[in-house]
Amino acid sequence: MKPVDISAEIQQAKSRFGIVGNAPALTAAIQRAIRVAPIDLSVLITGESGTGKEFFPQIIHQYGARKHSKYIAVNCGAIPEGTIDSELFGHEKGAFTGAVASRKGYFEEADGGTIFLDEVAELPLTTQARLLRVLESGEFIKVGSSTVQRTNIRVVAATNVDMLKAVESGKFREDLYYRLSTIHLNVPPLRERGNDILLLARKFSADFAERYRMPAIEFDPEASEMLLRFPWPGNVRQLKNVVEQVALFDAGNTVGARELSQYLPAGAGIYTPTIAESGIHSYSAEREVLFNMIFRMREEIDSLRASISAMSRQSQTAPAYEQAQPVMEMPGTLVKYSPMESVFNPVASSRVMPIDAEDSGMTLEATERETIKRALERNEGRRKATATELNISERTLYRKIKEYGLE
Repeated sequence: MKPVDISAEIQQAKSRFGIVGNAPALTAAIQRAIRVAPIDLSVLITGESGTGKEFFPQIIHQYGARKHSKYIAVNCGAIPEGTIDSELFGHEKGAFTGAVASRKGYFEEADGGTIFLDEVAELPLTTQARLLRVLESGEFIKVGSSTVQRTNIRVVAATNVDMLKAVESGKFREDLYYRLSTIHLNVPPLRERGNDILLLARKFSADFAERYRMPAIEFDPEASEMLLRFPWPGNVRQLKNVVEQVALFDAGNTVGARELSQYLPAGAGIYTPTIAESGIHSYSAEREVLFNMIFRMREEIDSLRASISAMSRQSQTAPAYEQAQPVMEMPGTLVKYSPMESVFNPVASSRVMPIDAEDSGMTLEATERETIKRALERNEGRRKATATELNISERTLYRKIKEYGLE
């Protein structure tokens, strides 16, 4: 992203609303909010939870023509579905159980001003239809009433939900989405704000020390690097929580990476690239990691292919008897693989049978006979146990006993 010049107006807005940071994406969002403020259009603010979306509707309200009128913030996700219409549009006496008197809704209370609908994606579909009517004509009807009322209001909405996916899944009206997002404003996540993380950490620690009259903490270079590299899934809210814990339990200390890691959740060692000091994100590190992985995989595949090719050539040039009866040396035992095994149990074709070295010159039939004989002796003639040891069926064992005269 191209760096944004920080004008005096942007600096004033940051100071007025307590916004800390110089990341280009953040500065661009503030500039966009100031630019759209005088134009009475609906604004949709998107961004992850904890990024500070609530500051931007205040900027829009204070820098617009409605700044002397009411500003009402509504958390749509915190109001039960059964009462959301009453909260937003009001109700008449007796409209439902418990409605002992008429009540104004937020849209009526904020007439002439601005209403901020946080977590707007949580609105039920029926309420979305009512909201669309307000945005298109400024009209609404109280719950339990048949009288159409009008309101002159500016709507600013915010959400951390992917609205296009919500529209595709039928959870949010497409017409309402386009009506709300006349102007779209995106707030960047903390992990993409680079050195803003350190600025915020210092501010939170200083504020905590001043509020509770405790000695302030400092972060050494390793701890600062850990702060920069941690992904911060909870964004600014999570950073503030962590810094305040450190400021409490390590008050007055210089905090290192070891101490800081105790306050970070599991997986703190999994870092993500951040913006460079210039504020321009670089993907060179990710590309290097991916290329190295690809090269290693290619080398492994080439090595495996060469091994398979060598084994194939060896098997083609080896004498027939060596291919049929490969011999493997093992400590203290000469182990032979015999085609007899496939007769016993084709599934267990990889099984080997131990034969003493002195018997290595025996014929195939003699080896098979001796193996069965010794197994019978070890199992005291119990044929079922012998068959289990040899991994063959009892029927095959009976046939072999009869064939070799071992009855």
